[in-house]
Amino acid sequence: MSATKPFTISKQLVMEAYKAVKANAGAAGVDRQSIEDFEKDLKGNLYKIWNRMSSGSYFPPPIKAVEIPKKSGGTRILGVPTVADRVAQMVVKMTLEPYVEPIFLPDSYGYRPGKSALDAIEITRKRCWQYDWILEFDIKGMFDNISHELLLRAVKRHTDCKWVILYIERWLKASLQLSDGTLVERNRGISQGGVASPILCNLFMHYTFDLWMDRTFTQVPWCRYADDGLVHCKTEQEAHRIKAALAKRLAECGLEIHPDKTRIIYCQDTNRQGQYPNTKFDFLGYTFRPRVAKNRKRNKLFIGFMPAISSKALKTMRQTTRKWNLRNRADLGLNEIAQMFNPILRGWYQYYGRFCLSAMNPVWRHFNQTLISWAMKKYRKLRGHRTRAAHFMESIARRQSSLFVHWRSGMVGMFA
Repeated sequence: MSATKPFTISKQLVMEAYKAVKANAGAAGVDRQSIEDFEKDLKGNLYKIWNRMSSGSYFPPPIKAVEIPKKSGGTRILGVPTVADRVAQMVVKMTLEPYVEPIFLPDSYGYRPGKSALDAIEITRKRCWQYDWILEFDIKGMFDNISHELLLRAVKRHTDCKWVILYIERWLKASLQLSDGTLVERNRGISQGGVASPILCNLFMHYTFDLWMDRTFTQVPWCRYADDGLVHCKTEQEAHRIKAALAKRLAECGLEIHPDKTRIIYCQDTNRQGQYPNTKFDFLGYTFRPRVAKNRKRNKLFIGFMPAISSKALKTMRQTTRKWNLRNRADLGLNEIAQMFNPILRGWYQYYGRFCLSAMNPVWRHFNQTLISWAMKKYRKLRGHRTRAAHFMESIARRQSSLFVHWRSGMVGMFA
């Protein structure tokens, strides 16, 4: 503690926090200030954050509420803090994380350094081979219903840093500003979209579910990614027993198990011949279900319970391709299109192509068909001649197979 400031926060930490926020990009908050606007007086803006946080006088502005469509229908509220507030939250996150990250359990995968959604998919795939049943659970409105009292109790258990606790408490109480300017006070929940929210969510769920699960059902493996979780069970009866116990546990912590999104699944494969109503589930953009596969050693087909990109994810990706409106961008050359959209295609390929790459063929075929429409619009000789345009694009794909991400992987013959 310095003679002039009640809290010791280094200016270097504020600068590192700003760099992390910039790398993550993000939209403007209620003050409509973008990162570019913030940088116009970078030194002054960072000094204000440091000065106010060090003196204890930093109060977060309202959080901008943005409605985001859900893949399952309806909307959810995403809270968008201002750029300055994101920097302040990052300062707290970077200070708190070294204390809580080491205590998190290995099967908590969401928003953690060194862990990814694909890691969660991989471990789930292996466990589905070992266990016949899965309890798929979802917590109804988890971010909106987290108890402030319980969360702060968990924070105080792992740090006695007064300014970390102070600012977390202020962020929990920060108002939500709706699109019409109305301010909504909050006494429960955390902002889904805040920089500090993921680590606070994990800390809350560490005590609400993770430790409880390891203590209550010591031999039962589980996997959690934020509010989505899976429990692997040996029998259907065990799955029902854990489901009832989990509903009770969540209620004790002020949460509710989602009645429609919580199901018991039978992991059917060649060695599991029973007939049950639920034999598939979606997790992190993948659908796990019985699939035909080939045993390379025996050269025989078998049924395995395996993951592949979900139909919802396929639909979203095709919708994204349509929104690009490439078919009407005759002003662009093919190299420009590749430069603009390869980063997105690469992201799709790296995430959804990890397991069962062939399941992504509908996406690549749809993108190639879009390129055919683009060629018909751009070149007069191809207008009205789709077959000719398809041959034209396929010939380019074979000559320049490195131009697009999926062409490089041999997906050049999907123009028919």
